[in-house]
Amino acid sequence: MNSIIENSDQIHDIAVLGSIPINADRMTTASHAVAETQAAADITAASGIDQAIESFVGPIAQAFSNVVFFELSIGGVGIPLIVVWLMAAAVFLTVYLRFQPIRGLKYSIGIIRGRFTRKTDPGQVSSFQALATELSGTVGLGNIAGVAVAITVGGPGAALWIIIFGFFAMTVKMAEATLGVKYRKIQADGTVSGGPMYYLRDGLAEIGRPKLGKFLAVFYAIATVIGVIGAGNLFQANQAAAILVKATGGDSSFLADKLWLIGAVVAALTALVILGGIKKIGQWTSKLTPMMAILYFLSILVILVMNIGEIPHAFALMFTGAFTPDGLTGGVIGVAIVGIQRALFSNAAGIGSAAMAHAASKTTKPATEGFVAMWEPLIDSVIICTLTSLAIITTGLYGSSSEDGIGLTSEAFATVAGWFPILLTICVVLFAFSTILAYGYYGQQALGYLTGNSKKADKAYQIFWILAVIVGASMSLESVIAFSDAIFFLMAFPNLLGLYFLSRILRLEILRLRKRIDVGVMREITPAELQVGMGDHEPTAEQIKAAEAGRRRKRDKLREVRDSLKAKKLERAKRGD
Repeated sequence: MNSIIENSDQIHDIAVLGSIPINADRMTTASHAVAETQAAADITAASGIDQAIESFVGPIAQAFSNVVFFELSIGGVGIPLIVVWLMAAAVFLTVYLRFQPIRGLKYSIGIIRGRFTRKTDPGQVSSFQALATELSGTVGLGNIAGVAVAITVGGPGAALWIIIFGFFAMTVKMAEATLGVKYRKIQADGTVSGGPMYYLRDGLAEIGRPKLGKFLAVFYAIATVIGVIGAGNLFQANQAAAILVKATGGDSSFLADKLWLIGAVVAALTALVILGGIKKIGQWTSKLTPMMAILYFLSILVILVMNIGEIPHAFALMFTGAFTPDGLTGGVIGVAIVGIQRALFSNAAGIGSAAMAHAASKTTKPATEGFVAMWEPLIDSVIICTLTSLAIITTGLYGSSSEDGIGLTSEAFATVAGWFPILLTICVVLFAFSTILAYGYYGQQALGYLTGNSKKADKAYQIFWILAVIVGASMSLESVIAFSDAIFFLMAFPNLLGLYFLSRILRLEILRLRKRIDVGVMREITPAELQVGMGDHEPTAEQIKAAEAGRRRKRDKLREVRDSLKAKKLERAKRGD
């Protein structure tokens, strides 16, 4: 039977060279994930309609991908300009914001635990739920298959470059989340609209560039609506179905000819969550994300315990390989680009999704969410990717196995026991489901910007998103997915341009919050029951009433001050006469 991606060999060769990373996180290694799950891929037959669409869309998708992922050749190594664009922003922001991943991480613990924000603050979710929502959209195949691909192509040294640029990506996420809160819009019913669209439009207008801001905002919103369909829905459903079938027997599986059934089940679960809005999404992801992370962490820990004697040698290989690699991969530059590309595309720093996730947080201080968002690349590209790297290197499979991507990671799991890869399958399916939830919300936010937050358009998009899960589970239109993936990465261009323009405002917000905490002006909210916390953030009627009374007192006090200043000004004017 035909595979999910018919020309997988060609796409595999392209991906190995690192020239076309198919979308962020788990989507960056889509080509490899498909190649490694070939047995599962064989169960999906491309229909005549599929083939017709492929023949029409394929050349267009390829041409568009060639533009988005255009490469420069340096030292014989192809370097995609989009990687340079993302990398340059990560380094610039880290230096300009005074290395907050090192100096500012300590401020974030109390903020994540909701101790500095009130339940009555504007917003819909807690900081922890926003963190979980964004992590649910980034932690996945990029950490499982992407790391394996990087090590296969660039050797163990590529893993160190993933870690290094995961560190720099922390500042990009910090910038996106801070600006996302600063320029968000609170609707009359308390719902939040936020994301790069708003800080591009309103932020650039604030610094005197309104026309450019409006153009970039619309450009970003359109790219997001289209990009997340392939990146966060079709591909996720497709791979979840393929991996489930492989785990249950491949061609002989009961599910082999019932991919639509898998899609229908996932779609039903998606409907239960996504129709409830960001509050429901936050509730689910705040439970799913820790569960996924713990399951994966414990599974990797078992592998490492079995190979504990090889861990020091694995770290040594990572460090030596990062700076003295074999010439086959283009030397140090080649290994660095492989690692950097996988790190930045794994954690989606620069795409702008963090701004949409954290804009919904309950807070009155934008920078609080910046300190929370820093944890996302730390967990994604530093901690989880390091664990995956160690599992692959300590087992010695990276140099002896014919597999790559998720197949290589699966072989590492199989060294424990024949059934152990089942745990990897569970993780991948959960990762796919959580991504569908997170990216559905991002698409809604972008569409809301384009339609003036139309309730009808929002509901129609939710229904479309749910039905697309069923289509994605059984489709074989790789060019459609590749096209939307290219648009997905195009989101980085206007988003990072906006971060450069707004860097002074961003720096002021970040450093001012740190100063307020240092001098004791910003303290933990008392009483403790008024704190947002990590989950229970809904205020009581009494708390809402007290907050409204407090706001009235502040308005009255401000009015008194203004009236007093106005009176004094008039008095001075009279004396002057």
